[in-house]
Amino acid sequence: MIQIEDLKFRYGRRSTLFDGLNLTLDSGHIYGLLGRNGAGKTTLLKIMTGMLFPEKGACRVMNYESKRRKPSMLCDIMFVPEEFYAPPVTIRRYADLYAPYYPQFDATQFAACLDEMQLDRSDRLHSLSLGQKKKAVLAFALAANTRTLILDEPTNGLDIPSKTQFRRMVASAAADERCIIISTHQVRDVDKLIDAIIILDNSRIVLNQSIGGIAAKLTFDVASELTGKEVYHEESISGYQVIRPDGGQSTPVNLELLFNAVMANKPAFEQMFHA
Repeated sequence: MIQIEDLKFRYGRRSTLFDGLNLTLDSGHIYGLLGRNGAGKTTLLKIMTGMLFPEKGACRVMNYESKRRKPSMLCDIMFVPEEFYAPPVTIRRYADLYAPYYPQFDATQFAACLDEMQLDRSDRLHSLSLGQKKKAVLAFALAANTRTLILDEPTNGLDIPSKTQFRRMVASAAADERCIIISTHQVRDVDKLIDAIIILDNSRIVLNQSIGGIAAKLTFDVASELTGKEVYHEESISGYQVIRPDGGQSTPVNLELLFNAVMANKPAFEQMFHA
């Protein structure tokens, strides 16, 4: 679905962000892209969508070179950035203007998403709150039914009920032929949604693994005391949140704890998962 090979990208002449980056993303998955501020997450997403061009290497999306921005690729890829322009039109008019660019757009699905989000088609986008604007654009993005769906910080601005609605709608939109990428700092908003995780740090991939693969090697638990077998731990009100290298116990993967653990000891996790 998405294949990046030996990619090099830099801003200006001196600031190299990626050099020799490799990444493969398959259809049928919802990927969580995590990383610190400045790690290059948004830049990577923009390279995938053809909004930025690599200096070297290749980025192919659905067998298209993303930098060529062919209409046959653009009509099958949807990117919702963290910040976007909301034109002074109604939600209905917004859909009328942009739906023709997406052949698989489903007006019935769009209406259902708006109802789920409690939005009226006559609402004017530019007059809505940040959260309401985000919900309207997310509803459109899901109804476009593109094979590649990329969401950058999609839950920013959403209240708690809206985050629940978002998770439910994205889960229902997942399909074997579709690749969904969610870049976020709000890992708790997506920890029950994604089925694979990519951690980007210092412009390189330090972890690229399915949730099942992580659970098979690591156990996430809360303990009253440490045993010395932990690969990572954090103190909590109830004792310690711990990660142990003895997976297979079907414990839920704590994404926030995992992220902190990887940041604290990248070489150990790279060796463990061969990133």
